[in-house]
Amino acid sequence: MSRVCELTGKGPMTGNNVSHANNKTKRRFLPNLNDVTLVSDTLGRGFKFRISAAALRTVDHRGGLDGFMAKAKEGELSSKALKVKKDIEKAQAEA
Repeated sequence: MSRVCELTGKGPMTGNNVSHANNKTKRRFLPNLNDVTLVSDTLGRGFKFRISAAALRTVDHRGGLDGFMAKAKEGELSSKALKVKKDIEKAQAEA
């Protein structure tokens, strides 16, 4: 399982541990990923995603999964999230 947020594309970053003696060793900064179920109001069902805590706050800020997907860039979304976005857009166009 990759350590990448399915909604924002946020992944691991690299950097250095710096000791008191100024020795530098490589390290990885991993995103704070959580398994969550987000409910779409338009489709009336839940979807399981592995997203970062920052993405979860953004989803809440934009008014839920439907609001987030409306503004989300397709290049950042995973293939599963992209399919959900297309389904939401299709359902909103029909309504």
